[in-house]
Amino acid sequence: MRPGIDLSFQSVSKRYRIRQAGTAASAGTSTSSWIAKFRRGREPRSEFWAVKDVSFAVEHGESLGIIGQNGAGKSTILKMLSGITAPTVGEISIRGRLSALLEVGSGFHPELTGRENVYLSGSVLGMSRREIQRKLDAIIEFAGVQRFIDIPVKRYSSGMYVRLGFSIAAHIEPEVLLLDEVLAVGDHVFQVKCKERIGDLHRNGTTVVFISHDLTSVQALCQRVLLIERGHIAAEGDPEEVIRKYTETTNLTHSPSAVRSSGTVKIASVAFFDESGPRSAGFRTGFPISGTVSFIAEEEIPNATISVLFVHPHGWIASQWKTSQPGRLLSIRPGRGSILFSCNELGLQPGVYRVDVQIEDASTKRTLENQPGCTSIHVTSEKNLRGFFYSPHHWREIS
Repeated sequence: MRPGIDLSFQSVSKRYRIRQAGTAASAGTSTSSWIAKFRRGREPRSEFWAVKDVSFAVEHGESLGIIGQNGAGKSTILKMLSGITAPTVGEISIRGRLSALLEVGSGFHPELTGRENVYLSGSVLGMSRREIQRKLDAIIEFAGVQRFIDIPVKRYSSGMYVRLGFSIAAHIEPEVLLLDEVLAVGDHVFQVKCKERIGDLHRNGTTVVFISHDLTSVQALCQRVLLIERGHIAAEGDPEEVIRKYTETTNLTHSPSAVRSSGTVKIASVAFFDESGPRSAGFRTGFPISGTVSFIAEEEIPNATISVLFVHPHGWIASQWKTSQPGRLLSIRPGRGSILFSCNELGLQPGVYRVDVQIEDASTKRTLENQPGCTSIHVTSEKNLRGFFYSPHHWREIS
């Protein structure tokens, strides 16, 4: 392993000029096109600093996570690291072969086969033809598209498309690897393979920078975390401590995604509340917690069940809240609705847990809505306990 710094940001800032729409924007309706273009060019512009005076360094073999709300500046940092855009002020230094897993599969040619796109995309990403030939079988096997590798990718499902794209990029064996939410591609089994592959690269000495809203993956994969707020570094250090600060001071919002949704019902929002009542993302083992799930239904679902799943950073389900009880099924009516879950003593041990929400039809066992990563909660403990789960209990002497 070589010592030293593989990546550094030195007082980096990025400015964008935003055009202010004025009366000239509509001038094309009454003026010739060339005059309209001239006027649009004279519209006033304002300055927006997406990143402001940010400095950090990543040592060789280190894994750094970058978290923050939408619009905080995370993606701008990643674009500057990957060379997509240049900083307005400051200096960026990268040592070694770099690979950026951003929008996997975005460079595929739809008319070419999967095999041909492996060669095309691999070449674009910096692999030689000999290297691609040596890794071809492993790339195809990892993506799980052996049967379809010689048909045009325009006939692939979206899952096959992104799996092949990720597999190509993940087999570059870079010295510096940049990741942006790509561990959410494909189904759960493939996501586990992705994380294992990233873990293998890191253990073999690859320097990793991971930007994500998936806090459980950040905690599992990263040795250090930066919290970005409004273009500045708000916190830096141990993953658990930085994530705790983020979850306890930020109302994490849910952005619905089209994952196994029937269109019959959609999850609108998920929120949690501590024992004192306010909305929160920080809780304590053995203390009260409650949560609400709001949804929008297109039609009546007479026998529905709603589940809230708490997923451990290592990927296993730590606990489940479910509405179904013997003789009591939930009836969802068309329109907006909400349901309240409550627990007098939280059984989760300390850590950051991803929250998934599912809605099923109890009669057919069919999944109507599945939203992974709706939000995250951070759990601390004042109890000196062992094990994976705290079970509320009482005891008394009988002799």
